[in-house]
Amino acid sequence: MNKNLRITNNKFIDQTTRISFKFDGKTFYGFKGDTLASALLANNIHLVGRSFKYHRPRGIMACGSEEPNAIVQVGNDTSMTEPNSRATEIELYEGLEASSQNCWPSVNFDVGAVNNFFSPLIPAAFYYKTFMWPANFWKLYEYFIRKSAGLGKSPTEPDRDIYDHRYLHCDVLVVGGGISGVMAAKTAAKNNLNTVLIDDKSILGGTTLFQKNECFKINNSYSDEWLTREIETLSSLKNLTIKTRTSLAAYHSYNYLLARENLTDHLDLNEKKDKVRQRLWKIRAKKVILATGAMERPLIFNNNDRPGIMLSSSIKKYMDYYGVKCGQKISLFTNNDSAYETAISLNNSGINVVAVIDIRDETNSLIVKQAKKLGIKIHWKSTVVNTNGYKRINSIEVMKLSDDGSTIVDKKIKEECDCLGISGGWTPRVHLFTQSGGKLKFRDEDNVFLPDKSELEQISIGSCNGDFELDEIINNTFKLVNGFLNVKSNEYENLEIISSKEINKKNIWLLPSDKSLGKTKSFLDFQNDSTANDIKLALREGFKSIEHVKRYTTTGMATDQGKLSNMHALGIIAETAGVKMGELGTTTFRPPYTPLTFGAIVGRNVGEFFDITRKTPMHDWHVENKAEFENVGQWKRAWYYPKGDENMHEAVQRESKAARDSAGILDASTLGKIDIQGSDASEFLNRVYTNAWSKLAIGKCRYGLMLNEDGMVYDDGVTTRLGENHYIMTTTTGGAANVLGKLEDYLQTEWPELDVYLTSVTVVK
Repeated sequence: MNKNLRITNNKFIDQTTRISFKFDGKTFYGFKGDTLASALLANNIHLVGRSFKYHRPRGIMACGSEEPNAIVQVGNDTSMTEPNSRATEIELYEGLEASSQNCWPSVNFDVGAVNNFFSPLIPAAFYYKTFMWPANFWKLYEYFIRKSAGLGKSPTEPDRDIYDHRYLHCDVLVVGGGISGVMAAKTAAKNNLNTVLIDDKSILGGTTLFQKNECFKINNSYSDEWLTREIETLSSLKNLTIKTRTSLAAYHSYNYLLARENLTDHLDLNEKKDKVRQRLWKIRAKKVILATGAMERPLIFNNNDRPGIMLSSSIKKYMDYYGVKCGQKISLFTNNDSAYETAISLNNSGINVVAVIDIRDETNSLIVKQAKKLGIKIHWKSTVVNTNGYKRINSIEVMKLSDDGSTIVDKKIKEECDCLGISGGWTPRVHLFTQSGGKLKFRDEDNVFLPDKSELEQISIGSCNGDFELDEIINNTFKLVNGFLNVKSNEYENLEIISSKEINKKNIWLLPSDKSLGKTKSFLDFQNDSTANDIKLALREGFKSIEHVKRYTTTGMATDQGKLSNMHALGIIAETAGVKMGELGTTTFRPPYTPLTFGAIVGRNVGEFFDITRKTPMHDWHVENKAEFENVGQWKRAWYYPKGDENMHEAVQRESKAARDSAGILDASTLGKIDIQGSDASEFLNRVYTNAWSKLAIGKCRYGLMLNEDGMVYDDGVTTRLGENHYIMTTTTGGAANVLGKLEDYLQTEWPELDVYLTSVTVVK
């Protein structure tokens, strides 16, 4: 470990506990509390992978789920290996082994890098045009395309880890443990509401936890100190459950959510044995409060992808939280004030801040004034036109911007640096909100999509609701939470807040260069090598919809799902096509928000539990009477009851005669049973069955026949009317699950206007 890159006495990292790990076959050391990314940076390793198409060197760029480059293979055991894992989210543990992906023979010397020289010949969608003919060659093409997919290798043996599923019900679910999430959870719990607070990090606090600056104070305390005290008070609240290392993966209708809790991923190999690795929580909440924060945007300029180019906020977190210097000579490139907070923190830690390059005219907010007092050099109204270096950035080229920002003027200035922090503003994390069916609105002031209308009992607070200033976050969170929960808490009403206010804002989606666009490499999607030129090419070739452009250029289709690239793609499309960004909309944010392992999805339903055996309540009686069973679906259903040397034919004849002469009993509990309720239940059955149901009397039953759209029978059964708007449907034994799925599909896609609710009530022993 390079000691020069560590900051001592960091309170979040245990520097007394050294941990060894391997990366690309070499042994390195980190500390307890590190992520793989922070430990690599502490060992002066920035180059961690290669891009998908051009095999350009890629380095660690972010520090969370938005990371596009540091995608690694974890483990070398054929059953325990895991591909496409983010180094920024892997907590360091003794025995960890990881390796780079999409490179051969090594990340330092990759023969695939030859693709970079042929990049003009392989622009966006070249494969759509190249591999169309001859059609019978596709099987050959497919093999090589899949081999070069740029992703890791799946395990070849059964997974030995243990996974679990649990259900959780609560009055209020708070997603996100930053300052707004902590305030919301505390307010809810103190008002006797059963509250659950989840956060994907190991501790609560978000970015405010290490925000120590005179420009951000609450009640005469630094914001980080104030928040630390607030978090400490949470442990005394009886109505609050806190789950860290828990990321919300999906947000479905009726406030049904899925969350993955990492239980042992951070433990040493010997401590993991025979313990549950991950738990999938199936959550039903009366009210949901989203406090998921915002992501920092990159800036789009020529050669903006070199290792050593990172998000400005990530540089600050690696230093202030993990105690790691990302470089010895750091420059910052920005269009907003947040980069100055990073510059001040770097300066106070003794790190050389070469310069801040700001595309805006000179401004004098509190944080900027503080940076000026420290003597930090600032290039106002300027842009980075190029970066130099190959496996690591070594310098940048800076030029002045014209008044409208569309061109560059004056002479070129070269600044040496080994790390460049970039900050293009902030994008609220609205992904979970849209998953739930919520609609977005666009705020022109700072070019962000914000939560708007929702049919569910939910609100968004803090930065994910567009509040980026400290005073805005606290004051608006206080008002929104009180109103949403219908409580009268005044705990956060009269706080004295000092918060630097951003005076002017300026956004340029694609920054100009001293070279023509065709001669530049301005990357949007770093993993897929999608550039600004690719977006413009798609528009020239007739693609206008953001979804079509996404598929044509693969922008936003990498493992980060466009968390860093989508907004810039939208901005460039809007500027090129001459339309408003708000009119374009966004791409579809599909679950899961963060990746789920197959193990977490499946849980314990593996091996003998994968295809379970279902038994009726009378199963033991059938066994006692020596029944022969047939497998119908997953059910053990009594077939016949032989006596003595009877064969099946003889036994069935005897049983049939007994039923005709006296009586017989049919165990029909294997039949699928679906509870159907709602004001439109009768109309729904009219559409599902071939016969009418509206006039069926309460307490009566009727046989029904179901047909597919092509007129073929797919199931039948008897349905009973239990009440005015209440039916119980029976289906065939083997078709129960398929019928329920078909009915749900009808309700969600064909007839969503119907007020109908379906519940499986099939008896399972």
